[in-house]
Amino acid sequence: MTILGLVKSDGLLDNTAIAMSRAKKQSEAARTKRDSFGERLIESRRASPQGTYARIYAVVKKIPRGKVATYGQIAALAGIPRHARQVGYAMHALTEGAKVPWQRVINAKGEISPRTWSENHLLQRILLEDEGVEFNAQGRVSLTRFGWKPAPAKSKSREGTR
Repeated sequence: MTILGLVKSDGLLDNTAIAMSRAKKQSEAARTKRDSFGERLIESRRASPQGTYARIYAVVKKIPRGKVATYGQIAALAGIPRHARQVGYAMHALTEGAKVPWQRVINAKGEISPRTWSENHLLQRILLEDEGVEFNAQGRVSLTRFGWKPAPAKSKSREGTR
């Protein structure tokens, strides 16, 4: 919008039109923001799992039965260190029937994070116990005993060289 479009018939600037023009520009800028990996950010966390969510789900699918991982651990392995909350959003966005073992993701204290909107934390405990994960009297899982320790990534720079 040009400045001429913001001038009223009396020659003064139309403040409402200016504010709307600014809001539109800010909205467009927000839609095109990119994360630290250069990927376009998903506008809604409930959008189809692309980019960051897909990486999170791929990592969670690797957690073996009978093991658990923390939100922060998953974030680091997915390439978004210090974004544990993003992992929580991704787990919340899963639809029923998704083939992602969401129950294997717990908090850094070894606890199941309670949810105010459902009783899924009780279901999560039952599913983990069925996999052989044990809880102590305080409702915590020993991360030393049941924590997933993925194998370190192999260095590709040394492969095939002698």
